[in-house]
Amino acid sequence: MSTQLAGPDADEGTGVRRASRLGVAGLRRGLGDYRARLLTSGRYAGPALLGYAAVRAIGVIIVLLWHHKHGESGLHRLSTMWDAYWYADIAKHGYAGSKPVPGPHGPYQAYAFFPIYPMVIRACHLLLPLSVSQAALLVAWFASLVAAWGIFAVGDHLYGRRVGTIAAVLWGVTPYSLVESLAYSELLFTAFTTWAMYAAVRRRWILAGLLSTLAGLTRPTAVAVAGAVCLGALVALVSQWWRTRHGTMPQEARVAWWRPVVGGLIAPLGFVSFILWVGLQKHSLTGYFKVQEAWQSQFDYGSSTLQSVRDMLATSNTLWMSDVVVAITLMASVMLFALSILQRQPIVLVALSALVLLLALGDASYFNSRARFLIPAFALLFPLAGALARVRTRGAVATVMAFAAVTSGLFGGYLAFVYTNSP
Repeated sequence: MSTQLAGPDADEGTGVRRASRLGVAGLRRGLGDYRARLLTSGRYAGPALLGYAAVRAIGVIIVLLWHHKHGESGLHRLSTMWDAYWYADIAKHGYAGSKPVPGPHGPYQAYAFFPIYPMVIRACHLLLPLSVSQAALLVAWFASLVAAWGIFAVGDHLYGRRVGTIAAVLWGVTPYSLVESLAYSELLFTAFTTWAMYAAVRRRWILAGLLSTLAGLTRPTAVAVAGAVCLGALVALVSQWWRTRHGTMPQEARVAWWRPVVGGLIAPLGFVSFILWVGLQKHSLTGYFKVQEAWQSQFDYGSSTLQSVRDMLATSNTLWMSDVVVAITLMASVMLFALSILQRQPIVLVALSALVLLLALGDASYFNSRARFLIPAFALLFPLAGALARVRTRGAVATVMAFAAVTSGLFGGYLAFVYTNSP
């Protein structure tokens, strides 16, 4: 004989079940709304993503055709060359299981490479029927699309859809865009960077700080991202206080004061925590920097960069084409930075470009890595994208992009199969 609850207990049980059903239904509606917004946003960004994918496909096809002459698979080359070896090795064996490699300035060690990218590679390898190298390439290529989407989002928010689209495609045809097809951490890092900047220009400071933290667990150059977020948050906080005090800021435009404070505080946690962890493993607070000595990676305020350019201008010997391209890229980037200031970009973007340029010009490692360091400085492309967006001759922009894609692809093939050092 069953006994049914009656009175308050029955009402309480019914209420709990009803609340549970409402909670599940609310969660489903929330997920459905998020999925709908994501699809709408993806369709809106579609031309930018398709354009970026098209120009990168040209670059990859050129590398795949190039490999026939050299007897090595183009995809294998893209997924294993230079730094890609270390990311795959960490994904397979972890930091402790990765063996040092002898070098002229000390042993190369896995502790020089930040953890997020190899962690995602390992997860992809375990979940999908892919080798570690294939997973590394898949993650990098997917991250490059996310980064291109972020570039479009920032450009669209500030200057309109056409500028955002052109900027995203331009990012795919820069001289060193071969790196955007390699199993390198720059792609995931740039994805975090672009969306951190998007959050910052939308004044979503906590999200910007969280994305900066993830960038800081991806590459050491995240110091530029954290610095930009911190400066942007500080300027926003001071500006709001000043305008509120003088009654010039509408109530609906204000944000809670603690949001930029929290965003700025958490922005540098990623790279700081990894550097401290490496120090703990090496029993020295300077352990990470000692590991980097094998690559001769240190800040010399531009002395080695200036010396490299001076040597190129003074020598009559044969030069690597890559040396000349890097020198021109650095000079063009300085010019574009000046134009970015004249364009009156938000302070957070100007700070990012300035800090990335400073790191690229001031690093003492080998000269050709400097162009690769500039890959996250996407805001430098907005002045050029703005100029191209004003061109109204039918097919002119598409012609420029196609020519740039082929040129960049040919130079990428040279870097992959002819040049004897890392891009």
